[in-house]
Formats: sequence, C-alpha cells, structure tokens
Amino acid sequence: MFPLPAPMRIALDAARDAAAAGEVPVGAVIVRRGAIVATAANAPRARRDPTAHAEMLAIRAATAALGDDRLAECDLWVTLEPCAMCAGAIALARIARVYWGAPDAKGGAIDHGPRLFAQPTCHHRPELFGGIGEGEAASLLREFFRQRR
Repeated sequence: MFPLPAPMRIALDAARDAAAAGEVPVGAVIVRRGAIVATAANAPRARRDPTAHAEMLAIRAATAALGDDRLAECDLWVTLEPCAMCAGAIALARIARVYWGAPDAKGGAIDHGPRLFAQPTCHHRPELFGGIGEGEAASLLREFFRQRR
C-alpha cells in the first residue's frame, strides 16, 4: 500500500463533511500546478439544487478563483466516479486529468453508463485515473447508505 495523494485525502475529508451534513458523501478537489484551487462537498439537499454535486461546485469555485471558464491546467480529484452531468462539465471546463476513488456502476459516466469520454462526439477527453482511494471512498458510501436503511 502507498499513501494517498494529498488531494484525494482532502476530497475524502470533504466527503466526510458531506455525510455529516446528511448529503451523499462525495468530495472533490481541483488542483492547478500543485496548488489546491477549490474544494467542495456534495450539497444538493442543503442547496435545494440537484446540480450541486461536489464536482460541479468545485468547478464553479475554481473558475471563479482563476477568472477563467477553462481549467486546462487543472486536475480534478473526486471520491466517486463522476455522473453524466459532471462528466459533461469536466469536458466543457477542459479539465486536464480526472482522478476518482470508488466506481459507480449505477450512476457513473466514465467507466460505466454512457462512458462519455469514449464517445466520438465528446470534444475534450481528459486523462483518466480511477480507483485511487477506492476502498476508503466506497466504505464511506456503504456506511452512509447502511445508516439510512
């Protein structure tokens, strides 16, 4: 075993914050040239906004912080495989690399479902790295849903 990269550890902390707030435990971090630009936790229930996924909130915060709608020099670290909405936003933002923890066979859109970045109509394809911190990210999700059943 090797230690998790700092951005994934921070994303996992954000996921724990989401769970503590009653949200599905997903956290996201955007990094540019080794510096953290944005961190976000899932918040659709708190914001009453179905688009308030951690990735979307992190992208919005990063574009605001950098003053640019393009995040071409940025990496996204997220605890769960992004859904179709988030994958679309990742492509539109031109994020360079995406690192995720747990796979999402039901709602994921990178390795599962529509496999958005493999579609010929996708205008931007980031580099993709799955399974980073998968055990811890999956455990957070399992425990969150176990407590609600």
